[in-house]
Amino acid sequence: MTEKPKVVVSRTRRTDSATRDFTFTKADVPALQDATLASYRTQAWEAFKRLSLPKTTEEPWRRTDLRNLPVASFKLPNGAEQDLPSVPADLLKPLVADQHGGQIVLTPGGSTIDLEESLVKQGVVFTDLVTAQEQHPELVARILGEIVKPEEGKFAALAGALSQNGVVLYIPKNLQVQQPLHSIFWGPGAFAHISHLLVLVDEGASVTYVHESASPTEEGIDTMHAGIVEIKVEQGGNLKFVELQSWGKHVWNFSHERARVERDANLDWIFGAIGSRLTKNFTELDLAGQGSNGRMSGFYFTDGKQHLDHDTQQNHFAPNTTSDLLFKGALKGKSRSVWQGMIYVAPGAQKTDGYQANRNLVLSEQARADSIPGLEILADDVRCTHGATVGKMEEEPLFYLKSRGIPQDEAERLMVEGFFDPIMQRIPFEGVRERFQAAIIQKMAGE
Repeated sequence: MTEKPKVVVSRTRRTDSATRDFTFTKADVPALQDATLASYRTQAWEAFKRLSLPKTTEEPWRRTDLRNLPVASFKLPNGAEQDLPSVPADLLKPLVADQHGGQIVLTPGGSTIDLEESLVKQGVVFTDLVTAQEQHPELVARILGEIVKPEEGKFAALAGALSQNGVVLYIPKNLQVQQPLHSIFWGPGAFAHISHLLVLVDEGASVTYVHESASPTEEGIDTMHAGIVEIKVEQGGNLKFVELQSWGKHVWNFSHERARVERDANLDWIFGAIGSRLTKNFTELDLAGQGSNGRMSGFYFTDGKQHLDHDTQQNHFAPNTTSDLLFKGALKGKSRSVWQGMIYVAPGAQKTDGYQANRNLVLSEQARADSIPGLEILADDVRCTHGATVGKMEEEPLFYLKSRGIPQDEAERLMVEGFFDPIMQRIPFEGVRERFQAAIIQKMAGE
């Protein structure tokens, strides 16, 4: 009797994330003359090649699955692309009245830079990353890789090695910039758009800066954005940073962002997210100097099959520091949001006052919100609190509005607008507020 060959059944997936990788090569790493900046790029590239794509077995990625990310399809823009959608006029509108203190527009074809001459004369640097690396290498080196390390993750390494575009902002000591500064990162087409933002507010200086990342929704293509944001607010400095993303619904969006706030300095950081197919965002606030303060305010609205995952950390490294985080989200369709938050208090960081809250409004039966707050406290004289809620629209106020003759759809819209209003009021510019309020109305209407 002839023995039958053994049949081996493998339950391992054919494409494990450890064996999948992007097709970028070392030739894609920008060549730089400055030795310090070139060394940073090389180290980032080496980390990128060494690190694997994250898996759901890793705790930060447990709720965000990248197995459908088409890594082999992404290519970098070459700067000469034709027939791409142009930047909408609404994005280019001045933040205040009819002027900006400065505006930078970043596109696959390059950048345009506008900065008031009076600010240039006072030593303000507000330019694109390529120009800054050529004209201000010592300034770039002062912060590049100091706040976010490329080794922190696959996408941090990717952005560190290959960023073709970005913004460098420097406010000199004791300068109070009254006019807001504005930058737009416009990412159309089937590309990997890689960005790097560097913000340095020197001792005693202050500024308001708005950065927007956006693209149209384009059917039948995949687009990716990977970015790093590094912020440092020196002693006694003050920064209000408004960061908004309205990526198209085909965009895979990844970012590593961290701000370091020194003694008696203050950061007011405002986030808004309504776009992308999938977002994984790591955002950290490091209160590094005694008496430093940080406020983080965020809103997100998902619909369809969108997946937004925000991972926030408030790190209290010094005594007498204060942090306050409030994130609010609404969900429709089959969408999902994830918020994971942590307050960390280091040994010796006495008199810490830390607060975090996440509120979610689930507007459909198939939408899902995961909210995971956390505390790690290694000092004994602190006040730290956290809270999280996930719920549906309250029936009683909805009934009240309807009883006053307001139709169901409009009553629901009013309640959602009221839910987001405390966050919206923290956006300091009416035009930006109105644009995002209009996007919320569109999502409510299912457009």
